Amino acid sequence: MAATDTEQREQLWGGETMKAVENFPVSGQPIPAPVVHWLGRIKAAAARVNAELGLLDPDIAERIGAAGDAIAKGEYDDQFPVDVFQTGSGTSSNMNANEVMANLAGDDAHPNDHVNMGQSSNDVFPSAVHLAALEQVSHDLLPAMDELASALERKSEEFADVVKAGRTHLMDAVPVTLGQEFGGYAAQIRLGTDRLRGTLPRVGQIPLGGTATGTGLNTHSEFAQRVRTKLTEATGLEISEPADPFEAQGNRDALVELSGMLKVVAVSLNKIANDLALMGSGPRAGLAEIKLPALQKGSSIMPGKVNPVIPEVTIQVADQVVAGKAPALAQYEPDAGYEGIIRDAETRINWANHVDIIFNLIRGVDPAPGAWTMADGKKLFVFNATKRIARTFSEVKGKKLGEVVAIKDGALVVHGQGGFIEIARARPDGGRKGAAADAGVAVGTILGG
Repeated sequence: MAATDTEQREQLWGGETMKAVENFPVSGQPIPAPVVHWLGRIKAAAARVNAELGLLDPDIAERIGAAGDAIAKGEYDDQFPVDVFQTGSGTSSNMNANEVMANLAGDDAHPNDHVNMGQSSNDVFPSAVHLAALEQVSHDLLPAMDELASALERKSEEFADVVKAGRTHLMDAVPVTLGQEFGGYAAQIRLGTDRLRGTLPRVGQIPLGGTATGTGLNTHSEFAQRVRTKLTEATGLEISEPADPFEAQGNRDALVELSGMLKVVAVSLNKIANDLALMGSGPRAGLAEIKLPALQKGSSIMPGKVNPVIPEVTIQVADQVVAGKAPALAQYEPDAGYEGIIRDAETRINWANHVDIIFNLIRGVDPAPGAWTMADGKKLFVFNATKRIARTFSEVKGKKLGEVVAIKDGALVVHGQGGFIEIARARPDGGRKGAAADAGVAVGTILGG
């Protein structure tokens, strides 16, 4: 329901939630909605399992389950007002969920005795955080990254014949193809995807069933496994018991690991975005090697100016991801700082939509108009197609393969295996200025010279 409807509907939380709202007026931001949704899912499954075990009246259990289902669908997000910066264990948000679900279930449903049966904030809340991260990475971020990698691979194939100057230290180096560069970008994203997938089995290990300290006090011995089974069947996610209940209860190492892998992906995207912005710089005084889609005006005072807005925002988001504090928080016991970890994980994971934006940008990347072409028509040499740039090259003495040996009518003359090859500038009508002295020399001769 929209936030504007909040004042028009009944307040479903109770006294414990109100105390937390009054005690923690810190950021004005509640816990992330995915965590709320998973609190609903876990508690719905818990109620139904407790009924199956003969511990809870089936009618009450089903009404609690229906309430949890509705919360999981996002129908009551406005009923979770507690600030993300709160008591370290998430107790306030757990009680918030208990109160809302009890009120939705009816007068005879009790927040603690029924909704919270077999649970503690110390095992339910971190379980909800883990599963929210697991779901978003599995269902949102990884598919977006796969799509981005595929787009980069398609561009790598499309640009396989586009030869350009390589660069080290931003200075000219031996030639590469634009396709090779985009193939490298695709590999970065594929490797990042593999890294993220590698963390998910551990993120899916939840401490549910440990209750307060990991001992499982006041819960049925079959409770945790049955709840995990229901959640796995409902979502298709890989949800498992922890390697050790006290390890799972006492730290959030799996989330810190996930955070680290997300930082790697952020660094990759930062590098790709910077490269795209640099190669697309110009169009007259920059490199102008590629043409980025013109998405919006780039200036309020300079007509016709277009900026690389998607690379720029990608860099900003990547910097925010890298700047998170989850690893630092890991030195404390979980009760001291779940909320910081939640905020850090949300910052990193919630950029799946941004990866989609980058994907849309990549689809529109093209070599710059007026690129240099091989005289034999087989390859493109993506160089700024102006005599001004060409004149920066002086005649080179010696005849090593691949060297530019002269400038002729604004064209670069390269020494090839069988003689000089003139790399001529393409005209808009598709014709070429100049002809090759030896049109049969392979491009590999130039690249390998």
